[in-house]
Amino acid sequence: MKIISYNVNGIRAAINKGFIDWLKSADPDIICLQEIKALKEQLELELFEEAGYKFHYWFSAQKKGYSGVAILCKQEPDHIEYGTGIESMDFEGRNLRVDFNDISVMSLYVPSGSNIARLDHKLEYMALFQDYINKLKKDRPKLIVCGDYNICHQAIDIHDPVRNKNVSGFLPVEREWIGNFIDSGFVDSFRHFNEEPHQYSWWSYRANARANNKGWRLDYAMVSEPLSERMKRAVILSDAYHSDHCPVLVEIE
Repeated sequence: MKIISYNVNGIRAAINKGFIDWLKSADPDIICLQEIKALKEQLELELFEEAGYKFHYWFSAQKKGYSGVAILCKQEPDHIEYGTGIESMDFEGRNLRVDFNDISVMSLYVPSGSNIARLDHKLEYMALFQDYINKLKKDRPKLIVCGDYNICHQAIDIHDPVRNKNVSGFLPVEREWIGNFIDSGFVDSFRHFNEEPHQYSWWSYRANARANNKGWRLDYAMVSEPLSERMKRAVILSDAYHSDHCPVLVEIE
């Protein structure tokens, strides 16, 4: 099972930049999308179906042109779960899950903490999400939580840890949360296979950041421990240029 996670920063904009041809070439079994910024009715769904993804599920934010997640699948899932049932989380379209036999795959989009109010919302979301996952794992222990976590875990995951230490995405409280999330029973699949520095999945559009590889690793495929022995590889697909993020991939045997 080849799974890709990709914050597309607007699915319609990504399509205009060649996303569909890239998707055919990358050929994942499942692709989890974040920040789709569109309603299902605004999309030409046949584009995805013609690319081989007859089963596609969309969970958009109530606010138009904002947030939203989706999952495209080659095979039909046994079950689709829209949201978490937590009202303060679900109206922004941040969680979508598909189940295949005993394996569950989630597309997750953690809020950014761009100002004080949003940071408070982000911290509340993270606490509620951890509680939700703790309960979910009792029923669905084989779980892959893919997405944009909007957090760099360690200094190795950000180009300038000293100057960014007080910036949301690298705050001590956020880093502690993602560390605790991993410790609650997950494996950061990319770091399991790769301990090299300068490996990022997001770059600012400003100051030629991507060309200079001044980035942040915000996107993860977290694999629950009962599945961790079945991981074959995990990579960052930095050659994809449809967004300010790039995709991340994990393969499960």
